[in-house]
Amino acid sequence: MADILALLFPFFGLIAIGFGAAKIFRHPEEGTAWLNIFIIYAALPALFFKLVSRTPFDQLTRIDFVSIDLAATYCVFGLVFAIGYFWKRNGVRETTIQAFAGSYGNIGYMGPGLALLALGEDAAVPVALIVCFENALHFMVAPSIMAAAGGGGRKVVGQIVMRALLHPFVVATALGFAVAATGYGPPEAFNRLVDYLAQAAAPCALFAMGVTLALRPVRRVPAEIGYIVPVKLVLHPLVVYLFMMAHGGFDPLWVKAAVLLAALPTATNVFVIARQYGIWYERASAAILISTLCSVLTLAALFALINTDALPL
Repeated sequence: MADILALLFPFFGLIAIGFGAAKIFRHPEEGTAWLNIFIIYAALPALFFKLVSRTPFDQLTRIDFVSIDLAATYCVFGLVFAIGYFWKRNGVRETTIQAFAGSYGNIGYMGPGLALLALGEDAAVPVALIVCFENALHFMVAPSIMAAAGGGGRKVVGQIVMRALLHPFVVATALGFAVAATGYGPPEAFNRLVDYLAQAAAPCALFAMGVTLALRPVRRVPAEIGYIVPVKLVLHPLVVYLFMMAHGGFDPLWVKAAVLLAALPTATNVFVIARQYGIWYERASAAILISTLCSVLTLAALFALINTDALPL
């Protein structure tokens, strides 16, 4: 139990510090803009570039691993979408946000630091692959569905795809692939800059996440939370695990990394998407906050399974 606490405390502690700072100093949310720019355009891309570029290229071509992970994630997405659309009778746009709340984990801000600390540097490759491909697909799927539901044409969808492919996470990972494939070694000065930026990624991201949660008070807790949170924290990692085991042939460490990333709470990007389209955003904020609080217990349980080798692999 002490080992699990040692793993989780720094992460949720940083979130709590950010949350407390926002409550004490009460600066407007616009004050976090430069911090978020640093995280999204510098620190996290540097981390992904570092992880990918220093990995043997043959490990980076596991399309089967990425495909299984995405298939599992979008099965969960489809389930939550079906519940919201057919049972709750919500509209397509509102149901899309609910489906992302149940399937889009905080893999960018929480994933890399938590997985590397819990599983070691060998987890770097699967983590980088999942973060890159899942984020790229999420960034394309969400706006595409919204555009289709709103009557957008092919031109809009094409712009969405280009914007997703040019996202800093995707570009940094692609550059890492190129370096790994060619065996080119960047200059030492450049590597040191990348190392400095990468080391700042997790602390800054978690602090910013805490600030964001504090500045978005929960005014309305939707009934959908009753199934969205259990689906995100319990069903999603279970489905990923079952898909990975049914396929077989994956390194157990890679399976653990995939399950761990799937078990993370709802991503703050879900609120950003909801706010962008002006639909379900207050309730998306509630889903993020409640799933983050509940994930303290579910992640502790998952770490206990991993540490005791009770997860059959």
